[in-house]
Amino acid sequence: MKTGYPCINTGIGCTPNTTFRLASYCSDRLIGSITENIACLKKILDYNVKNNLLFFRIGSSVIPFASHDVCQFDWLEFFTPQFKELGRYIKKHNIRISMHPDQFIVLNSPKADVVARSIRELEYHAQFLDALELDTTAKIQLHVGGAYGDKKQATKRFVETYKQLDSSVKRRLVIENDDRIYSAQDCLALYQETGVPLLFDTLHQEVLNNGENLLEIMTKLFATWSINDGIPMIDYSTQDPQGRRGKHAISLDKEHFAQFIETTRDLDFDIMLELKDKEKNALQALKILQCLRPLNKSA
Repeated sequence: MKTGYPCINTGIGCTPNTTFRLASYCSDRLIGSITENIACLKKILDYNVKNNLLFFRIGSSVIPFASHDVCQFDWLEFFTPQFKELGRYIKKHNIRISMHPDQFIVLNSPKADVVARSIRELEYHAQFLDALELDTTAKIQLHVGGAYGDKKQATKRFVETYKQLDSSVKRRLVIENDDRIYSAQDCLALYQETGVPLLFDTLHQEVLNNGENLLEIMTKLFATWSINDGIPMIDYSTQDPQGRRGKHAISLDKEHFAQFIETTRDLDFDIMLELKDKEKNALQALKILQCLRPLNKSA
């Protein structure tokens, strides 16, 4: 089991998601932002390795405007040496990497332009992970999308669009159960038609479920992962008591987390802590894991 957190480190003094306004786009500004982002990403990974946090989600803005028509600069070619160096570091230290495009990336939209933009964005994510020369255990996670008044038809559109995706995207894509429309059971039905591995989100399951036993539904989702996909990934978080239903808590509920780890002790997975305190929560979780799963060397 690897433990990690998404996108930024709150105490490192930099961000790997430096970007700028589209109106001020130019190649020099793009090069500057990417250079800063790669340097910060390496700094974060250094921190994570030193603290045994070996699962990290890289933010989509690491390459600003990569899938936008305005970006005609060949960033893949220009930064090839830096990407290869970063990838070597990731592989040397056995770090698990994932990415999670934002909510505007929707494969089952009824609007053709939205689908086209979504596909381009997914292709960019795949290009970036390929440039790091990471194997197919580095994943791109995505929600199914909207229902648009007809959930059955929306699901059918997802399947049809998925079949059109480039193999570079398909081999990395995983689908996550959400907290509004597509439950874990819905995702299992989608798996039967696509073969896309399913990523389990604990809070989404709490908010939107069909009364399933936790271990049983997790086991079913984990069975969708092949050897080439790696150990199943999950997103862990708890409800913000002051926020809307489904909003992530700021800090780790240590008692809840310990109970979750005890309940799932017979399952193997890599766990992404989707909590607002980022690395602080991950470090707290790691201490609990080291206590409850002392033989887990990769925790």
